[in-house]
Amino acid sequence: MFKQAPLILSITSLFLVLVLFYLRNQSGPEDPIKLAEIDQFDMPKDVLPRTKTVTLEIPDSLSFADEQIPLTIIDVRERLDRELHINTYWHNNSIFIYKRANRWLPQIEAILAEEGVPDDFKYLAVIESGLLNVTSPAQAVGFWQFLKPTAKELGLEVNKEVDERYNPIKSTRAACQYLKNAHRKFGSWTLAAASYNMGVRGLENRMEEQRVSSYFDLLLNEETSRYVFRILAAKELLTDPEAYGFDIPSKHLYQKEPLNEIEITASIDDLVAYALDLGINYKILKKHNPWLRRKSLTVSKGKSYVISIPSDSATNLKMDM
Repeated sequence: MFKQAPLILSITSLFLVLVLFYLRNQSGPEDPIKLAEIDQFDMPKDVLPRTKTVTLEIPDSLSFADEQIPLTIIDVRERLDRELHINTYWHNNSIFIYKRANRWLPQIEAILAEEGVPDDFKYLAVIESGLLNVTSPAQAVGFWQFLKPTAKELGLEVNKEVDERYNPIKSTRAACQYLKNAHRKFGSWTLAAASYNMGVRGLENRMEEQRVSSYFDLLLNEETSRYVFRILAAKELLTDPEAYGFDIPSKHLYQKEPLNEIEITASIDDLVAYALDLGINYKILKKHNPWLRRKSLTVSKGKSYVISIPSDSATNLKMDM
């Protein structure tokens, strides 16, 4: 019995080979198993699935807030090269940033102009949050990623019911105050941008230790070392998307929604019911007023808030509100 085992195994193996050979030749032309067995090097080149990934040309000159970027310095050029490629080929992320930028950047641009901050700082909000009201692992919040103490120092209200870090307009004005203070300290908008990432004192310490006065001469931690170059990459891609291979029809871009504003001078115990009275629902109320953090709003004496609702809901407002 045991002596016959090798013979039985050989017959069984031969049988399996014949079955597999038969099945292989019976499979249709689009059978995935059969296609996977074809050596692509034997296929005509015109039927090979092909994608072409190209390297990018680095701009000959580039500026940030009218300050020239020293692209003749080798590591400066290579750091820019890295961020341009990362953001160009991070397709899904970049596409949605383009779409959101159409809604939000014009609003941010207007505030920067009013506050006397260079227009290029709109790209700082892009790299900080992707123009979303996100919360970081360190609990930095909103378009401009403020920590709670910094937000309060800059005049934003942050409590259990209201968190103005989630208000893109008010937080943009707060960011302007930070950046103007940093510019007064360093005399450079590029250094002001770097300080937004590592703090004014932290950047000042590194400059004193290394006895240099330019961001591009500093040896910094990985995040801050990349920070300004990420802003520059965002500027390049959003300024000229076609040059980086993006073809996004205008009809695909997100539009600013027409809104009406309502001044609130009295407390609201139930924002869900309040939204329904406005002819909308709580989801819509929160979408346009993400700074409302609870289902109630306490309005102290002498204070008021402004909420935004879609313009087409204004016709549903109750006359006694």
